[in-house]
Amino acid sequence: MKTIRNLFADKKGATAIEYGLIAALIAVAAITAMSSLGTNLSDTFDEVSTKLEENNTAN
Repeated sequence: MKTIRNLFADKKGATAIEYGLIAALIAVAAITAMSSLGTNLSDTFDEVSTKLEENNTAN
């Protein structure tokens, strides 16, 4: 019985789980932000490429 009480009193495991959840949340936020930024950057390069091709064709 004492072992079970000691197991529930130990907070190290809970702290590790909390840090793991925080790290996972930060990773999801970073992936979402980078994905959105990558899409916007790709669209920008496509637009620049199209403008350059139009300019080269006109000249």
